[in-house]
Amino acid sequence: MAKTQQIPLAERMRPATLDEFVGQERLLAPGSLLRQIIEADEIPSFILWGPPGTGKTTLARLLASRTDGVWIAFSAVTSGIKEIKGVMSEAEAHFNFGGKRTILFVDEIHRFNRAQQDAFLPYVESGTIVLIGATTENPSFELNSALLSRLKVFVLEELTIDHVGAILRRAVDDSERGLGRLGLEIEDDILRGIAVYSSGDARTALNSLELLAGVLKRRGIKTATEEHIKDAVQQAVLKYDKTGEHHYNLVSALHKSIRNSDPDAGLYWLARMLEAGEDPMFIARRLVRFASEDIGLAHPQALEQTVAAMHAVDLIGMPEGKLALAQSVVFLSYCPKSNAVYRAYNAAAADAHNTLQYPVPLHLRNAPTSLMKDIGYSKGYKYAHDFKEGVADMQCLPTELSDRRYFEPSARGFEGKLRKLKQGQERSLPED
Repeated sequence: MAKTQQIPLAERMRPATLDEFVGQERLLAPGSLLRQIIEADEIPSFILWGPPGTGKTTLARLLASRTDGVWIAFSAVTSGIKEIKGVMSEAEAHFNFGGKRTILFVDEIHRFNRAQQDAFLPYVESGTIVLIGATTENPSFELNSALLSRLKVFVLEELTIDHVGAILRRAVDDSERGLGRLGLEIEDDILRGIAVYSSGDARTALNSLELLAGVLKRRGIKTATEEHIKDAVQQAVLKYDKTGEHHYNLVSALHKSIRNSDPDAGLYWLARMLEAGEDPMFIARRLVRFASEDIGLAHPQALEQTVAAMHAVDLIGMPEGKLALAQSVVFLSYCPKSNAVYRAYNAAAADAHNTLQYPVPLHLRNAPTSLMKDIGYSKGYKYAHDFKEGVADMQCLPTELSDRRYFEPSARGFEGKLRKLKQGQERSLPED
């Protein structure tokens, strides 16, 4: 018993059966595809994709306990091409001489590079191995398309507070694997507090519970309070990966909240990123981009505001720079929105890529030498300042594109004035 108790609580409390498994009801409900696969031992190659602590490795182990194949597990963190080749040779031997397939479980499969992933392909195609991978990263970005096309992807959802609370309650009450032998009194509200701190990660929650039990034991106390939680869990776990999908999801949420003129949501997503350790200059650059992409000339000062915020962050650093970014987010949220400049540039870029590279009209070319003047460079050019309105009657696009109108200002904000000017309703742009 003493030796067992030296194993971390999160490892001891792994479900031993499907009935003990908490969460993922959509995947594991009676009659569901994954449940049928596990119960029938008809296992295809597949990927388990989901946040940390949602049960990917546990599901794989439960499957291992039911399969008739040869089960081999290793981690992409500690394995390379040499280990892969060794496992493949072993799998071929089992397949050719014993008629058994090898069920190969690869934890954190996204850590393998493209060449390492390619090493699995022929063995998956031949049926020598059944590949089961676990990953916290989006397989669309992290796995070779050739390998991914041969794998079913099962998406595990983040555990709810109730799910994590149930897992913690079982750990407190279980005398064989959990903490029941300690006779601790931990109310559901206390467990719920730990669940909130864990952000849906059962492993993190169980680790925190184990720390809490240690605090109580050292103090000779049986009943836990909120103060004890604070001692055991210093800060909520802010899930973030600067290079992973979570990173891009939060960036997307920030951008789209500001686009929808929602300053409160913008501030929340900004805080989520900054407090989790995102590079503030990355956010500043995104806000500069936003100013031109989603506001443009509807409020020309948006670009000035965001560039100023970026300089402020660069000059004063963090944490003071957080307020400059927050000010920028609120300002951008309240600005009138327009993507006219964004659409205009994309349309011009499409013509630049997809039409002939038309020569610059002669009258627009510079003529610094007499030879250039003799062959027509600059001939017919009209100097705008010589005309009453400061605009010459002169075609500046190539003749073949003379009908193009890339910039179509919206009616919002400053662009509304530009719209009237373009439509001839105004003769000049107001100075204000």
